[in-house]
Amino acid sequence: MIIQPIVDLAAICARKGIKNIILSPGSRCAPITLAFARHPELHCRTISDERSAAFIALGMAQQLKKPVVLVCTSGTAALNYAPAVAEAYFQQIPLLVITADRPAEWIDQWDGQTIRQEKIYGNHIKSSYTFPDEFSTDDKIWHAHRIINEAINNSSNFPAGPVHINIPLREPFYPDVNEAFNYALPVPIVDQVQSEITLGEEAKIKLKNTLERFNRILIVPGQQTPCRKSQEFIDQIAKRHQAVVVTDTISNLQSEHTINYHDQFLPIYGHGELYPDLIISFGKSIISKSLKLFLRKSGAEHWHIQPGGYSPDTFQGLSKLIDSSSTSFLKFLSESLQAKESEFSKAWKVANESIGHSLPEALENAEFGEWKAIETILNKVPEHSKIHLANSMAVRYVNFLGPRKQEIICNRGTSGIDGSNSTAVGCTFTTKDFVTLFTGDLAFFYDRNAFWHNYTYNNLRVVLLNNHAGGIFRLIDGPSRQPELEEFFETKQSLNAENLAKDFNFHYSAASNKEGLDEALRDFYHPSIRPRLLEITSESTQNTNILKIVKDYLLTILKK
Repeated sequence: MIIQPIVDLAAICARKGIKNIILSPGSRCAPITLAFARHPELHCRTISDERSAAFIALGMAQQLKKPVVLVCTSGTAALNYAPAVAEAYFQQIPLLVITADRPAEWIDQWDGQTIRQEKIYGNHIKSSYTFPDEFSTDDKIWHAHRIINEAINNSSNFPAGPVHINIPLREPFYPDVNEAFNYALPVPIVDQVQSEITLGEEAKIKLKNTLERFNRILIVPGQQTPCRKSQEFIDQIAKRHQAVVVTDTISNLQSEHTINYHDQFLPIYGHGELYPDLIISFGKSIISKSLKLFLRKSGAEHWHIQPGGYSPDTFQGLSKLIDSSSTSFLKFLSESLQAKESEFSKAWKVANESIGHSLPEALENAEFGEWKAIETILNKVPEHSKIHLANSMAVRYVNFLGPRKQEIICNRGTSGIDGSNSTAVGCTFTTKDFVTLFTGDLAFFYDRNAFWHNYTYNNLRVVLLNNHAGGIFRLIDGPSRQPELEEFFETKQSLNAENLAKDFNFHYSAASNKEGLDEALRDFYHPSIRPRLLEITSESTQNTNILKIVKDYLLTILKK
């Protein structure tokens, strides 16, 4: 039996510009799966592991900036979407999460593969809908169509995010052999016209007058995708010394004009001379804990720029929420702020340049380890490509090393290690450019099912930092001083990736010294019919010692 409103669900998605569907196998979801799979304009992929499937969809939606559909069966399958749903919520990435379910009367009745699925994602979803479970009246069909349109629109409205449709299904729900799906029936399409939010003239006058009270303005962009216009305004403001611009690698706004090495010098050099009296931020989270602590301690007033939605008081000084696009506000700043180099901007510039000039020499003289290996590999990554960073040390190493020309992507919404592989794989499905994933061993092996499918991703390059432990815990004061460090915090493991590479048809190479790394990189970025995996082996204690030696060297430079 064909359930026409389920067929209409696929038809409305296609007509509203959604083209990519990630399906996970199951029986209860069969009507939904078939409706999407048989639609001639939709591109469907099957990923068996729902946790991996959700992160793959997230990786695609990050790049496409359009909703990607997820479909799974009833029961715990839906729970496996939860980590990626939470990440999408805090990263503001549009996902349309569709879960099949039993009818309401069978919930809590010990029926097979049945859990409480309504509002299953709690506070980590933009909105949740329950589809009608029967369509005996026109109003029920109208309600189904309304839910589909509203859910798709809501997923894309600022701030974008995941939206959930739970669909209770009654048997029989498999089509008969001779039944055909009809995607051409008239269905209502509700399009939402969005426009950029800009400052009005009265607001500009008031803000310009208020800006005259401040002499030490710090602009702090958070995580966002690359934006050419924002970069132009940021560089213009920084070059004219209208404000100091401090950028993490995930802001995708680093340049020769911005402050890029703050994570190195603030813990040892941050003091009153660098304190701002006004912080202007836009985008989402920042990586650097040192920067966050420094700005909280500064006592500066804080303005945050975004078109709408809630805004966290990250630096404990929030005084203005300004409803505007970041590019519009940056243009206003470039036209309103005085162009003049101050002692404040000089102090930031001197500290930044001291690290920028000294870091290459410090790394050149250091022993081989993860930091030095990443620096070497980053110099080989093609400019027109994308870099995915796993959480823990990978993102921090890259942030330490300064500006990159490639787009930087990292799951900093929840900052978990789960899903790093899958997110990078999802990215490869959207581009022919190389996608390089830098990851640690725990994140990598935790998400190995990212590669358990039948699709081509030969543009993927994985750099695996295998120190056989969670090395970041040696850098955190609390766990590093505990006798249980190695067993309960680092989670020692003895795996290497060679067998995994064989299982999933990767070209595999390994390196434990500079000579081996140079050899492995010789053809690492050559076009290939298989993805490539480069495993860097090192010792956790050695990496910690190298970090300490390099930081001590930089401290002596700053003190001169």
